[in-house]
Amino acid sequence: MKDYPDKMTKEQARRFGDDVLNIVSQIPRGKVTTYGHIAALAGWPSHARMVGRTLRYTPGAAELPCHRVVNKEGRTAPGWGQHRALLEAEGILFKPNGHVDMSRFLWEP
Repeated sequence: MKDYPDKMTKEQARRFGDDVLNIVSQIPRGKVTTYGHIAALAGWPSHARMVGRTLRYTPGAAELPCHRVVNKEGRTAPGWGQHRALLEAEGILFKPNGHVDMSRFLWEP
C-alpha cells in the first residue's frame, strides 16, 4: 500500500469508510462518478484507491450502487465482467474506446 504523507488515524479511516458508503448511496441511477471524486468529497483527495478498497472489502457495500463508480477516464473495474452491463442497463452509454461518456453521465453533487 502506498505510504501517504497524510496518513489516517483509525478513527479517520472509519469515518472515511462511512463517508464513502454514504456518497456512493447517493449516486443517482443513470449517472457515474469517480473514485477520486468520492475521495475528494470525503475530504481525502489523494485517497482514490482507498475508495476502491472500501467498496471491495466493506461488508454490505455490495448492496450499494457500486457499479456507478468508474475511474477518472470512465473505465470500468478490471476483472468485474458485469460492470459495463449494469451501467448499460441504466442507460449509460460508452464511447467507442469502451469508456463511459463522462461528459454526459458524470454526477457531481
